[in-house]
Formats: sequence, structure tokens, C-alpha cells
Amino acid sequence: MTWQLLFTEQYNKRAAKFLKRHPDVQAQYAKTLELLALNPHHPSLRLHGLSGRLEGLQSISINLKYRVTIEMIITDTEIVLINVGDHDAVY
Repeated sequence: MTWQLLFTEQYNKRAAKFLKRHPDVQAQYAKTLELLALNPHHPSLRLHGLSGRLEGLQSISINLKYRVTIEMIITDTEIVLINVGDHDAVY
């Protein structure tokens, strides 16, 4: 089963800014999104739920330093991308 990734306008702006500042991770970022669409539970994504003010969202890892927060709408097999950045910026 393939999941549909939903890119909001706000996310696209954040992602463009992130990739402009960190062009060295562009390939890893693309691979992460590709894997997310194929299998959001793949171990290398390190999918985990968030708590506190981000409760209800999940996080995946681009690498050890950078994260993407997501909202998984499981009933429609959709994944809404929320934010991308380093650990402190995303959380």
C-alpha cells in the first residue's frame, strides 16, 4: 500500500527554506519522503508519537540531526506534512 503525502502551502515554504539552508541533505530528504510514502513504519524513519504541545503528531527522522513532523490520517491512508527542520526547530 502506498500512502499519499499531502504538502500544505505552509509546509512547502518551510521545506524550501530548510533545503536552501541545508542543500547537503536534499538527497536524504527526498529519500525519506519516498520511504515515508511506501512504508511510514520503516525502522530507518524512527517514527514516534509526540507529546506536549505537539501531541497528536508524529515525527520521522531525515538523519540524526533533522526531523519532519507529520500527521497521519490513517483512515484515508494520507500523511499530512507539518514541519521540517533540526530537532530544536521542529520540537
